[in-house]
Amino acid sequence: MMESFDAPGRIRCGTILCPDLAASEADYRDLLGLELIDSAPVSDALAAAWGAPAMAGRETRLLRAPGGTPYATRLVAGSAVPGFAPLKSHGWAAYEHTVVDCDALYARIKDSAFEVIGAPKLVPGFDNFIPFQVVGRAGEVLYLNQVLKSGMSDLDLPHTQAVVDQMFIAILAADDRAETVAFHVSELGFTEGQTWTIPYSVINNSFGLDAATLTAMTMTKTGRTPGCEIDQYPDAARARAVTPGELPPGNALVSFIFGSLDALRVPLLGPPVRIDDDLYQGRRAACVRGPSGEIIELIEGV
Repeated sequence: MMESFDAPGRIRCGTILCPDLAASEADYRDLLGLELIDSAPVSDALAAAWGAPAMAGRETRLLRAPGGTPYATRLVAGSAVPGFAPLKSHGWAAYEHTVVDCDALYARIKDSAFEVIGAPKLVPGFDNFIPFQVVGRAGEVLYLNQVLKSGMSDLDLPHTQAVVDQMFIAILAADDRAETVAFHVSELGFTEGQTWTIPYSVINNSFGLDAATLTAMTMTKTGRTPGCEIDQYPDAARARAVTPGELPPGNALVSFIFGSLDALRVPLLGPPVRIDDDLYQGRRAACVRGPSGEIIELIEGV
């Protein structure tokens, strides 16, 4: 049984930096079936908490699956970064969402603004889900998975009746996988899960590597709730270029439910902020930066 959605370790929101906010919003509403629930601009205090002061005043769109979980997708207006390409830099690489019907969704979006980079297929060694992968117009990467069996050996995977529902794993491109895993365990309270070594077609295709090239990836979790898949990226990967004062392009920031911010031992990117809206619900939030450049927003649990 999945724990409460506000339990520590749960992914509460994924944020995407969008050079064309209106077009991205239309994609998520019309193609992925999400509904708009809020459109407040970024406050000065929230931008400061992100460590991204230039984001103050930027328009946002908060969307959610009708009839789905409390998870939210947040689109925020930002600058295009020259030379940015998905799946080539360290940081948040992709958001892995649960969907009700992979084949139907693939048919719906395969000729749209979402570029399919991996058609639906079973992954060798994994029979719990059917995944496929797309890149959106903002350079964000989504893994869209139809869960076939909810239980793995040490993880629970969520079913849904929504076209696209919650992000249940955040995919992280690591410069040093072991260091990044250690940070998420020691500083953020996650547990280290299993490590797999597989031919990872999305990464191999992105870097022009031989199809048989192996990638090591380690899961983090809280109890049986998955957190991050931390992938060791090739040496050719670089730090992500960012417009000064803004969030990173593409998959920009992942928000997790956390315990008390007072327990954190690592530096914050800015002062904690308390926001009374659908996402934060009056709770405090703050951000830290991980070893691979990832910005992690921590929202105190209820």
